[in-house]
Amino acid sequence: MRAGCRALPPVVVPCYPATMLQPPIEPMLAKLSPSIPPGPGFLYEPKWDGFRAIIFVSAGEAYLQSRDLKSLGRYFPELEEAIPRLLAGPAVLDGEIVIMGASGLEFDTLQMRLHPAASRVKKLAAETPASFVAFDLLAEGEDDLRSAPFGERRARLETLMAGLPPPLHITPATHDPIVAQDWFERFEGAGFDGVIAKPVGGLYQPGVRAMAKIKHLRTADLVVGGFRWNKEMEGTSVGSLLLGLYDAEGVFHHVGHTSSFSAQEKRDLVGFLAPYVSEDSGEGFGGGRTPGAPSRWSTGKDLSWVRLRPELVCEVTFDYLQGARIRHAAAFKRWRKDRTPASCTFDQFEAAVPMELRRVFEGG
Repeated sequence: MRAGCRALPPVVVPCYPATMLQPPIEPMLAKLSPSIPPGPGFLYEPKWDGFRAIIFVSAGEAYLQSRDLKSLGRYFPELEEAIPRLLAGPAVLDGEIVIMGASGLEFDTLQMRLHPAASRVKKLAAETPASFVAFDLLAEGEDDLRSAPFGERRARLETLMAGLPPPLHITPATHDPIVAQDWFERFEGAGFDGVIAKPVGGLYQPGVRAMAKIKHLRTADLVVGGFRWNKEMEGTSVGSLLLGLYDAEGVFHHVGHTSSFSAQEKRDLVGFLAPYVSEDSGEGFGGGRTPGAPSRWSTGKDLSWVRLRPELVCEVTFDYLQGARIRHAAAFKRWRKDRTPASCTFDQFEAAVPMELRRVFEGG
């Protein structure tokens, strides 16, 4: 689960029958791998981008536990209500809470659900209901399955989930590394950021990085529309460049930033960028998504920035594009004097949602 969930308030954890696993349970984790490990011996799954959750179901109740061992239920009342109605339990499932839109996963929409006002949460739950995608089964009935091989857990999960309607889903999985590589390449356009490889014979090891995750690394040409100063070094050192792209209507949108410069390079950027500084609010960011738009995620942060004429183009590497923004900081690669700013558009990333993923949410 993402950093936005670290401030969840403490709640009373339910006590389930002694024969059932008790919350909280640390989720098993994954370590980064440079490539998809070849088979046999692995089961491959898409790497979902949502909120990791372990769900305990018993006696008509569901408890949603976050990756950092706190309760998520108050933010997803539609799941708390629906899951025990569809799944009697007792059972403990590991998976991901996601919101799937027409263009793929909507992590920004998911983040909006972490709101302190119950009325706001209720409204969003009706407007943008979440789903739970299961990818492991830790317990069923009185059976603690953590010591069972993953292949057995997956088989029991498939049996348990067979025929269950939304918002419960099971992740696609394959034993074929060629199919996994195909997923890795095609699913990115739907908001997925890679593939998970799980040893078929592996046990469930809470808190241990016992799986492999293979994440994307992509390049793109982006326009520099502004910058932020290094903290307490205004006028002497640039902290980050603010990057943007043009949409089909020619509107310039902020999509991310890069700060991957040495201390000397950040000082050199002050003079390099000076000729491009603009006081004209009609230039650069303004018509579309802008840097530093206030949000509850940025409370207390200095969001001030310096506007630049959008004339500089740079090539960056990044791991993941979510909707209209780069989720993590991009790494600066080089300046692209051969590219015109207007040619840097979102069509660098356009891709249709793969049919396999549509089937997950359409009951196929």
